[in-house]
Amino acid sequence: WPVVPAPARFLVVERDGATFMASGNTDRYNAFVRFATAIDTDAAVALYVRMYPILQKSYLDLGFPGKHFNNRMVEVIDMLLRTPEPEEPIRLSFTEVKGPIEVKRPWVRYEFADPDLEARPAGQKILMRMGSKNARQLKAKLREIRKRIAGRPVGG
Repeated sequence: WPVVPAPARFLVVERDGATFMASGNTDRYNAFVRFATAIDTDAAVALYVRMYPILQKSYLDLGFPGKHFNNRMVEVIDMLLRTPEPEEPIRLSFTEVKGPIEVKRPWVRYEFADPDLEARPAGQKILMRMGSKNARQLKAKLREIRKRIAGRPVGG
């Protein structure tokens, strides 16, 4: 999590010799989804436009000369909007880590068993962990934001 870790522990279920993400895991993200979807889109976009010169300068300073932060923002939103929404429980595999140091939180070592899902960007993986219902709500908010920032000059 880029902000604060989701509350509670990640849960799995074993079924027919396979490990799946437990359906109750999606509840861990409900508070964040309520927070994010309650944000006033117009106010958020107004803040983005106001802050854009600083964001653009920082983007250039990070080594993206001649590029526009807003274009990258729209690309990232588009990537998140392309996140699959599996309706079936997601199968997981346990990543075995060998070494002399004992792992204190072994539940953080699960990855998607499907190589296509595991190869996806981190943002898409987080949305899939949130469950389809939560992902649809966040995608709706992202679509609102995208509509207001895509293809428009935002300053700087």
